[in-house]
Amino acid sequence: MYESGADQGVAAGVITGWTQALRRLDRQISNAERIDQIRALEELKAAAAAAQAQVSVDLLEATRAERAAAGAPADERSKGVATQIALARRESPVRGGRYLGLATALAEMPNTRRALRNGRISEWRATLLVRESACLSVADRGRLDAELAGLDLEGLGDRRLVAEAKKIAYRIDAAAQVRRASKATSERTVSIRPAPDTMAYLTGLLPVAQGVAVYAALTARAETLRGRGDSRSRGQIMADTLVERVTGQSEAEAVAHQVQLVITDRTLLSGDGEPAYVPGYGVVPAAWAREQVRTADERQVWIRRLYTAPTTGQLVAMDARSRRAPAGLAAFIDARDQTCRTPWCEAPVRHRDHIRGVQEGGATSAQNLQGLCERCNYTKEAPGWWARALSTWDSHQTELSTPTGHRYHSRAPVQPGPRQRRGPDLQRESILERSLGAVLVRAG
Repeated sequence: MYESGADQGVAAGVITGWTQALRRLDRQISNAERIDQIRALEELKAAAAAAQAQVSVDLLEATRAERAAAGAPADERSKGVATQIALARRESPVRGGRYLGLATALAEMPNTRRALRNGRISEWRATLLVRESACLSVADRGRLDAELAGLDLEGLGDRRLVAEAKKIAYRIDAAAQVRRASKATSERTVSIRPAPDTMAYLTGLLPVAQGVAVYAALTARAETLRGRGDSRSRGQIMADTLVERVTGQSEAEAVAHQVQLVITDRTLLSGDGEPAYVPGYGVVPAAWAREQVRTADERQVWIRRLYTAPTTGQLVAMDARSRRAPAGLAAFIDARDQTCRTPWCEAPVRHRDHIRGVQEGGATSAQNLQGLCERCNYTKEAPGWWARALSTWDSHQTELSTPTGHRYHSRAPVQPGPRQRRGPDLQRESILERSLGAVLVRAG
């Protein structure tokens, strides 16, 4: 599938040697030579990306062949490969899947792959070209690739590059573009991610007509209220209107909401500066956290306590006899693990997975449960994968092993507040910390 040549036979140890050699880069050179170094390193990055794509496809094909020989169903032969690649790249499984799709597509676009390997385009620009070929058949993708080879790829900016690829794709298969638009509509969604200063980005991916209509309605509302003398800025009115219309409340500030807040006793009661943590968001300032607790009664908030070890901040274990984690234990796992426990995966926790399976005698306990996203939980069930708990008295740790024997470790995030204290300090603070521990504030 890939061209044979002198680059075959390069072992991982040799590549490691190249990496070490770059640490001794010559710095006593002229500025002109520094520019030459930058260009050479850029081309090296591109060549490395092309080689990594080749190895990834080789891994996929070899795994499929091995599982086919073992009698595995066709839809099970690729399971877990993208996650193995993601772990090796120190990325999330979702990104691993996207990358494997890129590598597979490059195998069907020899000219684009060659341009990447020769350093004429970057991995990002190769990704842009592959993205525009996603709706085409393998044969049509080859036609697109052949036409792209006739362009001066190095002389085009990203936007022009994408525009040229779109024009070729439209000409090759216009119907495919219609199918692509229909598929895109089915992927509409809303997501949230943290923003600085205890703010959040709420993003809606909508069909263009709906997106424009929503924005126009918010804009019109802002202009109307501003015309009536509202002192808020245009953006503030639009944000408040969005909250009010989505939640059905008359005022944005009055929205009945649910917020979880993990905070130490020192921060809550002694004015300590140790930051708190909001599951689903991240670290928040101590003063902001105290304000949320102070106004709890006004906002009809109630407080539930989770207990922590006095020196480490680790949440105390809870046990349950049922196979499915009960609501209290599930909430405990969510608060302890915060996001999926697979290394580099930061997806929300969807499953509370038994590290040691129930059929093997594993208990439904905090010690034997870990939070995983849906994808990682199903991947863990593929042939050759296993996990075990490595917990010590002061932390919850797990080990994940892949079909190739590579092992990766995961430690539950440290909760706010662990400090190294000895003697009288530990004695004085541990009583209060054991009794109050981490406070979970939830409105509802």
